[in-house]
Amino acid sequence: MQYERKTPQDLDCGITVFMKVLGAKWKPCIMDLIHRGYKRPSEIHRQLTTATPRVVDMQLSELEQYGLVTKTIHPGFPLRADYTLTEMGLSILPVINAMDRWGITYAGKVKNVAQPIPNNFSVTE
Repeated sequence: MQYERKTPQDLDCGITVFMKVLGAKWKPCIMDLIHRGYKRPSEIHRQLTTATPRVVDMQLSELEQYGLVTKTIHPGFPLRADYTLTEMGLSILPVINAMDRWGITYAGKVKNVAQPIPNNFSVTE
């Protein structure tokens, strides 16, 4: 069952549409992995070690619903499924690559902010 929003979304705004489709934590990473050749769900799970398989599967399903990836189930035993990027999915790769370049460029600054500052002082009465 999908959550129903109480406040309307402005789907005429391109940024809102982008965030709705690709704004989840792992979706850009999943798309990048599929583009780099990791097609099977188990391969994607192994690459995203900090994401739970359930979350990865849910986000793969959402990417499929939005038309960014297609899922192919191959007959036989055991069943085998793999994902490929659609034309729409391929069209978003330049944005994902730009996000990656930006992240690499500013990783040091973000790490400095994200790291907890050691408590080097003591309170004396």
